[in-house]
Amino acid sequence: MPNIETIKKYKNIHMIGIGGVSMSGIAAILNNWGFNVTGSDASNSESVESLLKKGIKVTIGHNLKDIANSDVVVYTAAISKEDPEMVEAKRLNIPTIERADFLGKLTRCYKDTICISGTHGKTTTTSMVSLCFLEGLKDPSIQVGAFLKQIDGNYKVGNSEHFIIEACEYVESFLYFTPKAEIILNIDNDHLDYFKNLENIKKAFIKYVKLLPPDGILITNADDSNCLDLHKYASCKTITYGIKNENADYVAKNIIFDNDGFAEFEVYYKNEFFEKFKLSVPGIHNVLNALSCIALCVEYGINKKDIKVALLKFTGAHRRFEYKGNIDGKASVYDDYAHHPTEIVATFNSLSNKKYNESWVIFQPHTYSRTINLLDDFANILSKFDHIIILDIYAAREKNTYGISSKDLLNKIIPLNKNAKYIPDFQECSNYVRNNVKQNDIVITLGAGTVTEIGSLLVK
Repeated sequence: MPNIETIKKYKNIHMIGIGGVSMSGIAAILNNWGFNVTGSDASNSESVESLLKKGIKVTIGHNLKDIANSDVVVYTAAISKEDPEMVEAKRLNIPTIERADFLGKLTRCYKDTICISGTHGKTTTTSMVSLCFLEGLKDPSIQVGAFLKQIDGNYKVGNSEHFIIEACEYVESFLYFTPKAEIILNIDNDHLDYFKNLENIKKAFIKYVKLLPPDGILITNADDSNCLDLHKYASCKTITYGIKNENADYVAKNIIFDNDGFAEFEVYYKNEFFEKFKLSVPGIHNVLNALSCIALCVEYGINKKDIKVALLKFTGAHRRFEYKGNIDGKASVYDDYAHHPTEIVATFNSLSNKKYNESWVIFQPHTYSRTINLLDDFANILSKFDHIIILDIYAAREKNTYGISSKDLLNKIIPLNKNAKYIPDFQECSNYVRNNVKQNDIVITLGAGTVTEIGSLLVK
């Protein structure tokens, strides 16, 4: 059982933005440990409904009474200091702690926190690792960034010392954690509203690697040039994996794809055959994700058979190339969280291993800063789809101080592919696609915002 002595002083915990993926997981873990948890959120959601079923009180809107009854207020980075509950907490001198800082306190309750980080692939890899630990009967606690059907949610409370979590680099929140093991999948240009440039992102990952203790483990992607030097900053054992870089410790060879785009491949460890694996998720990028998972699990003594079974069982996390259904028996509809050009490239490449007629992408840009900073990259990859529909930019935490709009992206795409349209209304977009798709087409809704709702409109 984790040691919760350090947080016992907070008997009553109020969480602002409790419906968020990470926040809802934290709330459920705290509730399971016997803390009195209340929370508030701007709107109802699946995660809010799940918390209500567990007997956690959630207010849609604000509840100043719950603030007054709390020993600490935990809030997400998106909550402003002018939020009425934040103002009330300040007036009553109740301590407030940002989500990442509080999650850092939770990591210190466990002797063995396993952090999966990188710009892309965190949720998928965290899910893969989690299933391997469950298959190997390690009884871990888990916090993952999406609904995972094998644990019926986005978290699990285990009774061992293992705590498997996603560690996000945004606002350097992963520096609050106390990791025993780290997987670093890749380092890419993202969150430039905070980091400004790639150099600053790399510096954050160096600080993160330095958090590892001498008896820890660092696992890095040898195919990613931005990860190659990280081992120099670690005081612990380091392991590498790759497909292109044959000097890596774990290398995938003889990769073949079936008609669904699922890979089968051989793994070599230090140039010797290790084992053959089969995946149930598409794309070459998932071979890399699986390699990192295999490297970690071997270090934790999970046997090959359990790793093989777990990886084959993993059919994807929620919103990761997730099959939604079909349009009148004609076109398949998938939904994917990809919201960065590199992620869209991976999604597009996954398509190349599937059999289909023409591809449709419905893309909702996520945040103004990312759209303006990566405008050309977005245009170049989106133009490769046969039919392109652009929705309005999903603002998330931002205000449009950049003077950017989705029409700017459309204007970049049209010279590259005339089959691009701007249709901001979800129902209108859905009607257009339903009326124009042909037999055996593939439709993908892409983005980290509300675009996921269109899948339901298409397949109903």
